[in-house]
Amino acid sequence: MEEKQSSLLHKVSKVISDFFNPLVSLIIFFVYMSIRKYSLQDSILYFLPILLMVIVPVVIWLIWNVKTGRYTNMDVSNRVQRKTLYIFIAVCVIAYLAFNYIKNGYIDLVMLFILVLLFALQISNLFIKSSMHTAFNVFVAALFFTLDWKMGLAWLGIAILVGITRIILKRHTVKEVFMGAGIAFLVSFIYLYCNIQFQH
Repeated sequence: MEEKQSSLLHKVSKVISDFFNPLVSLIIFFVYMSIRKYSLQDSILYFLPILLMVIVPVVIWLIWNVKTGRYTNMDVSNRVQRKTLYIFIAVCVIAYLAFNYIKNGYIDLVMLFILVLLFALQISNLFIKSSMHTAFNVFVAALFFTLDWKMGLAWLGIAILVGITRIILKRHTVKEVFMGAGIAFLVSFIYLYCNIQFQH
């Protein structure tokens, strides 16, 4: 009986963890933001470059590296393997930021802080394998807070749930989950402060 409950817990944890991975969580935020702030045409103009320059290349990179055996799994659980993932994502985000600045004349604050979060996680990765799932979901909660505080609170709950699933699945230790959350809270606080400043 206990084994069945443990197996069910493991399966549910895997579903939650897989669904609320950093890319999916960011896509959900961008879709929500598009519905709240933009017309359909403006949403496409804003989101399409992010999709084509960041999300699609990262997905292809992950699949290719898993298929060729460079990464153990799609989560990139191995700390050493993560170095190239962080670098690749950072290059994609920098390329998008440069494109957006040249095209629209402003720096995309959300993507800039995603880059900051990536760098912070990369530095942390030298010492401890911080939970990227937890970190990004905490940051997505902060992004939701700028649009709707209720959604921000709900997503903070999701971030906590994701952190717990990472421990259940033995992808991270408690320390690694707290490290990821701690880094994300710091970056999120700075982002929210900058967001308020730019609005005034």
